[in-house]
Amino acid sequence: MSSFNGLGMHVGNLSRLSRAKTRSISAENPTGEKGKGAMATEGLSTQAARDLGRGWKVAPAIRVPAGQTVTLADIAGPGAIQQIWMTPGAPWRNLIIRFYWDNEATPSVECPVGDFFCCGWGQYAQVSALPVCVNPGSAFNCYWEMPFRKHCKITIENRNTPAEAEKGTVVFYQINYTLTDVPDDAAYFHAQFRRNNPLPYKAVHTLLDGVTGWGQYVGTYMAWGVNNNGWWGEGEIKFYLDGDGEFPTICGTGTEDYFCGSYDFDVKQKNAAGVETVEYREFATPYAGLPQVIRPDGHYLANTRFGLYRFHITDPVRFEKDLRVTIQALGWRSGGRYLPLQDDIASVAFWYQAEPHGAFPALPNRDYLEVI
Repeated sequence: MSSFNGLGMHVGNLSRLSRAKTRSISAENPTGEKGKGAMATEGLSTQAARDLGRGWKVAPAIRVPAGQTVTLADIAGPGAIQQIWMTPGAPWRNLIIRFYWDNEATPSVECPVGDFFCCGWGQYAQVSALPVCVNPGSAFNCYWEMPFRKHCKITIENRNTPAEAEKGTVVFYQINYTLTDVPDDAAYFHAQFRRNNPLPYKAVHTLLDGVTGWGQYVGTYMAWGVNNNGWWGEGEIKFYLDGDGEFPTICGTGTEDYFCGSYDFDVKQKNAAGVETVEYREFATPYAGLPQVIRPDGHYLANTRFGLYRFHITDPVRFEKDLRVTIQALGWRSGGRYLPLQDDIASVAFWYQAEPHGAFPALPNRDYLEVI
């Protein structure tokens, strides 16, 4: 049996031998070097380990000082990130995660940490998808394959103020990766965050534009806050590929349709009194889900908020020159007419492409990102 580079493991090739080297970065081994784990003599848990000493969970996490950016990973390639586990302190919109491939000047991933892991509203929701899962109580996991040829750097910025986080924000993390050859046709992972709050009247929410080069779109996460009564998801998603002008190559049929649901995500059932009720039903599947519905409480929580994901694992949207992705926000008004909505919409677009990537729009300041 011949060896292979071990870059993309799956059930069908787990038995195949490989010369790839497995490494892992955490607060207990911040460099990921072989034989260098659990060496700390001081750390977040120095006091807890004072009777046991070195090697007994002295440094299981880090504190990210308020207003500062800390490097989580600095890896010489070639290789690939294979899995990331993280449980960061809140609020998650104030923590910005960035990935840089092969010493690039601007990041290929720039996103609030909660939105990157499909929890954009700052509250836990169980996510059970193939590339992303979120488990109790705030365990963020991703399994995106992220190859790099020369270098990988991952940072996290803490936008909290010293008054909000006097001692910094605690972040537990584990970054599992492989050192191995990277095939010539392996593209680089990208993720970009955007938000409209509110979406201008008769405008579309742009998930992604300015993408040039060769690649494939592989996923969408949306944190959608509804500012009107009634159904909010009649809007169509559109993929403009390789020079498309006014009209796209791919056009969806409705928001819940794109996220692999139907008929408003509603389920009819009878309550204890035998009265039929209609309510949203959360769901999470390997490729698509509505894992989060935050319902009004009749007091300060005035609007319904949704978290949705759609991962194009078996159906990536491929492009060779350029890509633009938009989605409409449509409800209903009198006379059976569509109502252009002015909702609070945040999104993360996930894609792979050959570098260099186009410029990202500037990430908004913390007040604009805030969940309010």
